[in-house]
Amino acid sequence: MTVSSPRLVDLTRRLDPADLERIPETYRGWSRNLVPQVEPIHPWGEGARIMCGIFGCQQHQLPGGEGWGDERLSFTSHLGTHVDAPLHYGSTSEGAPARTISDIALEELYVDALVLDLRGSAPGAGITVAALQSALAATGALVPSGGAVLIRTGQEAYDLSDPRFFNYPGMTRDGTLFLADLGAKVLGTDALGWDRPFPVMRAAFQASGDPGEIWDGHFAGRDREVLIVQQMANLAALPASGFRVGFFPLLLQGCSAAPARVVAFLEG
Repeated sequence: MTVSSPRLVDLTRRLDPADLERIPETYRGWSRNLVPQVEPIHPWGEGARIMCGIFGCQQHQLPGGEGWGDERLSFTSHLGTHVDAPLHYGSTSEGAPARTISDIALEELYVDALVLDLRGSAPGAGITVAALQSALAATGALVPSGGAVLIRTGQEAYDLSDPRFFNYPGMTRDGTLFLADLGAKVLGTDALGWDRPFPVMRAAFQASGDPGEIWDGHFAGRDREVLIVQQMANLAALPASGFRVGFFPLLLQGCSAAPARVVAFLEG
């Protein structure tokens, strides 16, 4: 009997150092979360010199005069498609010490998932519970217990050279807690951030003086432990439900987040 393998869909945003020059100047403050710093070590240059030093050989004694290729990397733990651990939201979650990315078992990160289509949400606006309820009803599915809910905002239409990439609909405290109360453990989005854009939250706080306007989607994770995944890609390639996703972050000891390779597994 032949057993068919699942179809894999990569949900990870590609990281390209050249993108730094494409980010609009106004938004360069986001660059550490979008673009890694990469210093190449070329086989015919420094790679050869390093190997000659290690082995006590001459460069002409290496194949084609070349050593190894390598790179020196510099990046934040929240670079690109990444998984936030509860420590990112504060030192406690649900009244206990907040877990780090290395505290989270792989089994918690390979889960049933569904996609909520929120593409009708206004840029910069908070996604309401009513909108989430409507999108969930449209799937005809239930939130999988301990599973993932992926928010499709429609950001796939914009490249990071487009200012609209930085002005996305975001989640609020109420929306985050609503999904957590339905049983979701992993909360993902195709947007740059989970919350409303920072300038929107800042303006709301300055106008009202209400500290509840500050990063309320993330801070909800202090009350209900959730793992937030941002900057996802290719959500348009997924069905609404009936698939699993693996969120596989780098195993960075004691860190609040880690870049991840995120892959959907579609059967049939």
